[in-house]
Amino acid sequence: MSKTRNFKKRCWWCGSDPTYMAYHDKEWGRPLKDDRRLFEMLILEGFQAGLSWITVLKKRPNFRKAFLNFDAKKISKFKAGDIARLMKDEGIIRNRLKIKAAIINARAYLSVKEEFGSFSKYIWQFTDGRTIKGKTTKAIIPTRSAESDTMSKDLKKRGFKFVGTTICYAFMQAVGMVDDHTEECFLAK
Repeated sequence: MSKTRNFKKRCWWCGSDPTYMAYHDKEWGRPLKDDRRLFEMLILEGFQAGLSWITVLKKRPNFRKAFLNFDAKKISKFKAGDIARLMKDEGIIRNRLKIKAAIINARAYLSVKEEFGSFSKYIWQFTDGRTIKGKTTKAIIPTRSAESDTMSKDLKKRGFKFVGTTICYAFMQAVGMVDDHTEECFLAK
């Protein structure tokens, strides 16, 4: 990352941590359509529940290794031995409910892909295939929307876990379904 880019104004939440700044500059709020990456982000957002995103972000390489690069077919076949292995993995967040949810979500994800042809087609329907531009300032930071409410309800109906409206909204921000770069951010449009 160039030094001049580091001096640009960013959304306040990424602070000065290089990992956070790179994530902000290169990923957050950029439309993502790749099924595997969308699945990864949904799983990681579930693991983030109750924690800070930077905690998950710094462990993301470990998550990718532990969850076989988020190959949903392989994760869907995880058994008790895999859960035990993951519970011992200090490189990830060792929460039994979240680990079990990742396995359940892999199965639900595969069902959605079969029904819709792609997870991307399914998930982007909640914003009519477009990015919703927020009017975000440091004082106004949404944590949910009508779209995240609808997404959460539908995901739960399909058997997904750890997909409450706040998690869904954070997911939507992360994958560019919502653009909530704050007004002062150099990426604000």
